[in-house]
Amino acid sequence: MKIRKELWFGLSFMALVIIGAATLLLSVEKVTNGHLGLLMLSLVVTAIMLGFPTAFTLMGMGMIFTWLAYNRDTTKTLDLMVQAAFKTMSSDVLIAIPLFVFMGYLVERANLIEKLFKSLHLAMARIPGSLAVATLVTCAIFATATGIVGAVVTLMGLLALPAMLRAGYSVPMAAGSITAGGCLGILIPPSVLLIVYGATAGVSVVQLYAGAFFPGLMLTGLYIFYVILVAKLKPQWAPPLSAADRVVTLPPLTQQLTTGTDKYAPTGLLGALKGKRNADVPLGHILRQLTIVVLPGLLFLLVLLTSYRAVTTVEAEAVYDIQQIGASSPSAEPAADAGGLREPPQEEGLQEPPAEGSLQEPPSGDVQEPPGTATSPAGPVGAGVVEPPGAAPADPETAAATGATTRDAPTWWWVSFAIFGALVALFYLFLSFARLEIFKMLLTSFFPLMILIVAVLGSIVMGLATPTEAAAMGALGGFVLAIAYKRLTLSVLQESVFLTAKTSAMVCWLFVGSAIFSAAFALLGGQELVENWVLSMNLSKTQFLVMSQAIIFVLGWPLEWTEIIVIFMPIFIPLLDNFGVDPLFFGLLVALNLQTAFLSPPVAMAAFYLKGVAPKHVTLNQIFLGMLPFMAIQVLAIVLLYQFPAIGLWLPQLLYK
Repeated sequence: MKIRKELWFGLSFMALVIIGAATLLLSVEKVTNGHLGLLMLSLVVTAIMLGFPTAFTLMGMGMIFTWLAYNRDTTKTLDLMVQAAFKTMSSDVLIAIPLFVFMGYLVERANLIEKLFKSLHLAMARIPGSLAVATLVTCAIFATATGIVGAVVTLMGLLALPAMLRAGYSVPMAAGSITAGGCLGILIPPSVLLIVYGATAGVSVVQLYAGAFFPGLMLTGLYIFYVILVAKLKPQWAPPLSAADRVVTLPPLTQQLTTGTDKYAPTGLLGALKGKRNADVPLGHILRQLTIVVLPGLLFLLVLLTSYRAVTTVEAEAVYDIQQIGASSPSAEPAADAGGLREPPQEEGLQEPPAEGSLQEPPSGDVQEPPGTATSPAGPVGAGVVEPPGAAPADPETAAATGATTRDAPTWWWVSFAIFGALVALFYLFLSFARLEIFKMLLTSFFPLMILIVAVLGSIVMGLATPTEAAAMGALGGFVLAIAYKRLTLSVLQESVFLTAKTSAMVCWLFVGSAIFSAAFALLGGQELVENWVLSMNLSKTQFLVMSQAIIFVLGWPLEWTEIIVIFMPIFIPLLDNFGVDPLFFGLLVALNLQTAFLSPPVAMAAFYLKGVAPKHVTLNQIFLGMLPFMAIQVLAIVLLYQFPAIGLWLPQLLYK
């Protein structure tokens, strides 16, 4: 009851402030409705920073200022609110949001992240800063499967932070790796932010997903490079793993085949298969191990053959016998009983010219051009020059074979083949029994997630499914993974459904509030006022992008990405055409930039997520200190994307010409 009274008091106070400020502004000379729109924008930001709910603040402000713009006409105000809400909620793109969120919560509760982190940090044990690198890779993979920043940061804070602190890592390095890696879900598909931006800006979500793929990999690579560099230069900040931490325990049956974990696995298994082996080791166990050993090679050959056939086979284009009206067919005479419109028989018509002479114009009295018919430079349309049956076509291109043809494999295929072939060769060259056990751990943690990610993102990017259909596939895949790992219980399902409904309702209410706010802002002329102000500065394209990204960077301190997208993107998007900026490219810059909303003090939600699960001696100042270098890397990534737009635009242009 006390909370309700405080809420009503706050709302009443805000309403009085709004009405008083609006009345004061309207009483001043040279104040237009556009200035009233700017007042609404500033009051919305102030109310959100004071802690008022974003969606209801947007709706309330929009209704009050629409009522003022319509000269206190309540009917028009309510009509605008209903129409804006209906138009927003009828968007099919929003259906993908609850499905992707549901997939994320199910995968999170399948407890794959613990196995994934353990297998990755063992696989990367010899890399400098291996625990931090494994943390970043785990966060990137898990962010791809979930896209929920708070969940990834919290889980990695419980799992990776104690392990790094025990290994002697500095608190800023450990905290910065977790918070920066956890925020990758904002950019890497399937990102909810990209869906919200696409629905707000009218950009294809499929193309946004394709465009964000390589920038996400680039940012992850920059993070990993920074960690490895720091571990090399300052080993006391990220010491290497001890020998005890790198020990891999072999299963009991495998221990009976070998005395050491460093023994070469393929020869050991083949020797046990051909020669004498311990009677306690069943033959089935050895065959299963050998099957796992040859699995990467078989998979590589399968991908090699199928991809080679795909890139070297060119399907011939279908040739249709489409002729102009009145032109004769070069084929044989039609059957007597053929249906359709036919030329009536005439004794004096267009005849085949004499064999010894050249083609001649028919007599003018026989065939005349109807009045008003334009003639082409090559002659009258439908002129009856007929080739004899069976004559070869004059154009050699029309004589192409109807079957598929082959071509040489492109250079990028040979480069990819060489890289993956080298990786497979290295795998077999250094495959000890310990590495075989690590590979088996990856098979049960890493590869199921990768199959799910490739199935969802691949179907979207290749055009096999819409984002909504792919999200439904992902939700089913998360359901199957939870069953396979025996984590699907009634309580887990109930909690996942509840959190999905809560998150989806928040996003949908934000869209409704944004639609009402944007309609009121445009009605008051605020958009036109902002556009005229920006254009009056005579900015170049680069200056406009720098200014817009700087504004978004600053807004990321007090506001979350949802508020920035739904409030400020409708203001920036109409300005893009004036500066020749592609909305897709602008969206990728915004997605990179908005990661600062979770990493920049004083709000920095990722820091508070981590602080909630960190040991007591880990302070917020230490977490903020660890996040600063990763914020600088984000700025570097934005600069690289601007200087080399092909990083984000190459894949969409290749797939969606």
